[in-house]
Amino acid sequence: MKYNHPNGTKASILLIYTGGTIGMREDPVLQALIPFDFSQILEEVPELGKFAYKIDSYTFDPLIDSSDVEPSLWVSLVRLIEERYDDYDGFVVLHGTDTMAYSASTLSFMIEGLTKPVIFTGSQLPIGTPRTDGKENLISAVEIAAAKDEDGHPLVPEVCICFDNVLMRGNRSRKFNADHFRAFRSEDYPPLAEAGINIRYNRSLIRIPESWEKRPLFHTALDTRVSILKIHPGITPGVVRNILLGEDTRAVILETYGAGNAPSKEWFLSIVREASEMGKILLNITQCVAGRVNMDIYATGKSLKAAGVMNGYDSTTESALGKLFYLLGVFDTNEEVKKGLEMDLRGEISK
Repeated sequence: MKYNHPNGTKASILLIYTGGTIGMREDPVLQALIPFDFSQILEEVPELGKFAYKIDSYTFDPLIDSSDVEPSLWVSLVRLIEERYDDYDGFVVLHGTDTMAYSASTLSFMIEGLTKPVIFTGSQLPIGTPRTDGKENLISAVEIAAAKDEDGHPLVPEVCICFDNVLMRGNRSRKFNADHFRAFRSEDYPPLAEAGINIRYNRSLIRIPESWEKRPLFHTALDTRVSILKIHPGITPGVVRNILLGEDTRAVILETYGAGNAPSKEWFLSIVREASEMGKILLNITQCVAGRVNMDIYATGKSLKAAGVMNGYDSTTESALGKLFYLLGVFDTNEEVKKGLEMDLRGEISK
């Protein structure tokens, strides 16, 4: 496997630190966790030096806690990658775990025609602590971002999450566990790679661009007028009405039961129909960790479909949100947005 350009030059990687646990170490004087200087990353993680890559770093200022991530960060990330795209073979984004799946999902849509790896990673423990998972996650992410095939093309030209020795498509991933090192899972799509003694790439599962020479399109116009309604026993008409009929809402993700089921009460379906008639885009996503929506099985699902609700298939909530932000930002008409929702744009759904 090649990790250098065909002409023998070193692979180059840009580390982008947005914030999060991975970039912390303990200050012996303050006895508190503080961010370390990523320009000195080889001193903190000397193992990276063994790759002989050219590794540069960029640190966001101010750093952003994962819980405070907003679309403005995604716009800044995309603009940075666009600006530096021709200078590096791959990008590794260090990010807090709480919203990493949202960020990776949305960036997958914001960069159209990606030809280089954009690998998100982070850690459950700070990189400066003895039992940290941060070093292994970072080392694996960097190696994957630099990996090339026999023709000198990147092996994984996708937006991904690399965590606990598993590489997952970003828009198929979700945070699964707050306590264990295996924090992320991709239940409805197999891993793109798994790191053991060697890194095994599942190359048949990796998306390849239509053209390696064509520069990607970088989209930064996001329309975030999207709400999420989680269906639950005891939900009231007032709650449903406030979310589905809100003036500032252009689209609503309905997190439904099982294969896409919701209450069959007339008051509920009446509000859904009213929202659809108002021009709201309604997308059905299952609450289940795995599986897909099928609104043709049960009567309640058929009722939602008849009321104008669209099928979200096996999309995660994080991916559905990012896809809607992107489509609503690109297209003015509901018809164009709905057409995009039906399509598998970045490997986010299986139809």
